[in-house]
Amino acid sequence: MSKPSLLKNLPFLLTPPLLWAGNVIVARAVRNDIPPFTLSFGRWVISLLILLPFAWAAMRRDKALYFQHKKMVAATALTGIAAFNTLVYAGLHTTTSTNALLLNSCIPVLIMLIGAVFYGQRLNRFQTAGLLLSLSGVLVVVLQGSMDNLVALRFHSGDLWVFAAAVCWAFYTLWMKRIPAEINRTGLTAVQIMLGLLVLLPLWWWEQAGGAAVNWNLRSLAGFAYVGIFPSVVAYLCYTAAIARLGAVGAGLSIYLMPVFGTLLAVTLLGESLQTYHVVGIAAIFGGIMLSNRK
Repeated sequence: MSKPSLLKNLPFLLTPPLLWAGNVIVARAVRNDIPPFTLSFGRWVISLLILLPFAWAAMRRDKALYFQHKKMVAATALTGIAAFNTLVYAGLHTTTSTNALLLNSCIPVLIMLIGAVFYGQRLNRFQTAGLLLSLSGVLVVVLQGSMDNLVALRFHSGDLWVFAAAVCWAFYTLWMKRIPAEINRTGLTAVQIMLGLLVLLPLWWWEQAGGAAVNWNLRSLAGFAYVGIFPSVVAYLCYTAAIARLGAVGAGLSIYLMPVFGTLLAVTLLGESLQTYHVVGIAAIFGGIMLSNRK
């Protein structure tokens, strides 16, 4: 079977970073209304309720396979479900959306480094060139086309939480590729969410016992609805499909699009202006993704 073309897989590459960029913006917007563990726990409860009717048959059919690969299923649930978003939400209480998007853009590099160090993976020349080209595009967007802005960047304590989340996502991406393709991905995602909720439950209880509470209003309700549906169910299924079709590195490069979509969302929703450096950066990122997926 020939390798699927990049064009056919664009929906699987473009959807996750778009929805995850929105996740960062929404989480930052509701940080004063929803505590981080509560947001993460509520997000996955909503996602599981939506996904379960579609996943139940596959879960029953693949039950033996889950036990056969229980270590990898548990590891991906811990890193991709329980840890990643919880760490991002915690970090966004003390850092900015821009810093969070910048740190998330390190994920493709982390996937490359971890894959090389722990799993002996090698990048071909197209993947290496694409990685560097996409990274340069991210820097153009983040630095607004001027190296002078590199000095002006300020990092906060929350950046450590977000960077730890990026490391977790890199491992999640590499480990997802090691789970056999015969395991239905919709059912697998539901199982991972269930395992992740078991980890998040005591953290949510601890947060509630400490007096943290949700400020219920239209913004918090909309925040729960968004994070529970789009960056959770839709984005995860698309990202899983991208890993299966294009590999961990190819799918991971789509993370570079998060600051691009974050910029476009800011232009669309917040009325910010689109600058020349935005266009240059977006073009470089897209070029890098296309280059890295050449045969």
